[in-house]
Amino acid sequence: MSDLTLLIQELTDAITRALQAQARKVCDDAAGGLCVDCGVCAVMCEGRARRILDAGATRLTARGVNASDVPKDIAGYIDHTLLKPDATPAEIAKLCQEAREFHFAAVCVNPPFVKQCAELLRGSDVQVATVVGFPLGAHTTATKVFETEQACVDGATEIDMVINVGELKAKHDDLVRQDIRDVVEAAHRAGALVKVIIETALLTDEEKARASRLAQTAGADFVKTSTGFGSGGATAHDVALMRDTVGPNLGIKAAGGIRDFAQAQEMIQAGATRIGASAGVKIVQAARGEKVAAASDGSKY
Repeated sequence: MSDLTLLIQELTDAITRALQAQARKVCDDAAGGLCVDCGVCAVMCEGRARRILDAGATRLTARGVNASDVPKDIAGYIDHTLLKPDATPAEIAKLCQEAREFHFAAVCVNPPFVKQCAELLRGSDVQVATVVGFPLGAHTTATKVFETEQACVDGATEIDMVINVGELKAKHDDLVRQDIRDVVEAAHRAGALVKVIIETALLTDEEKARASRLAQTAGADFVKTSTGFGSGGATAHDVALMRDTVGPNLGIKAAGGIRDFAQAQEMIQAGATRIGASAGVKIVQAARGEKVAAASDGSKY
């Protein structure tokens, strides 16, 4: 059954890519700035994208972003992150203040700080993300579900969970998928979205693609490269591989080792729709051409 599910997903992805290529011709028939209802990637259909956004969507995802399409002010892509083990409440408060000031997409913190962040960010446009099964992913599914439920009670609106890497490598795909699905269902019941961390530095390309497909079929909202605590972080190669695997409609978060604007641009051009970084302020200041402040911490996340 697992192999059949993966085969179906691969066929679906191939069909989607063919439809996207055909859509470039279909969209030439657009009139008055509104395209025909082709139902494919919004990046190819400006009119359709406008209608989707007008209907209330908060983000659109797409593969194949050109350098000219990357906004200079990319704060809305960034999860402003502080996950180091010695983080203090005062540092978390500063993180939230910066997130409000720069309008980052979210803050990403360890679970004990979720309640503090939710209080400090109440009324803002900044989401509160936390980590589950972090950083190894070697928790039981029941533990991950409990962490998710508690985080949502405390005010988290986004959950970044780590897969069971060993079970993925053992090709126990049904177990990995169910582990993700149980967390996704718990989060979605509370109105939170889920980003699935696959820890790319530990995987082969085949395993990265398989993990991405499993996250997608389990109902996740994003697939994410790294914890930032492994042997390596995000690469443009891995982001592009993940985008090619899941298609245009799933979020991709690049995280781990992204320290400057050039790196962030590279990830977005490869297909990332969210950037996890502790150097968010530095990245945005560089993007705006402002004087760059020192990073807020020494972590590599």
